[in-house]
Amino acid sequence: MLALATLVALVATAGSLFFSQVLGLIPCELCWYQRILMYPLVVVLGVAAVEERANVARTVLPLSTLGIAVATYHSFLQTTTNQSTCAVGACGSVQYRILGLTIPNLSLVAFVLVTVAVGLVWYASR
Repeated sequence: MLALATLVALVATAGSLFFSQVLGLIPCELCWYQRILMYPLVVVLGVAAVEERANVARTVLPLSTLGIAVATYHSFLQTTTNQSTCAVGACGSVQYRILGLTIPNLSLVAFVLVTVAVGLVWYASR
């Protein structure tokens, strides 16, 4: 399960870099917060998966649950505001969709998957 959580964090990180570096999308302030919370999870979960450390939940869960909160708020802003263009700080605009999901929606899915996977590993180890 920790390997799966690592893969999710890695795909989310690679996806965010793809959006900004390849597609040229400018991340808003809330996107930056989500990146700050997701990027370290790749390393933390990767090391924990190799070492089979279930107690990594103490490190991961604060980051991932805060990430859920930020991504939920960001998704909420996108559904309740009418911003048609994105600029730095314009967190309500929708820049890109994949399968109908916006970038904050994808981030929310990733944070939830990581949280559930790590929570299951932690619960099973107790």
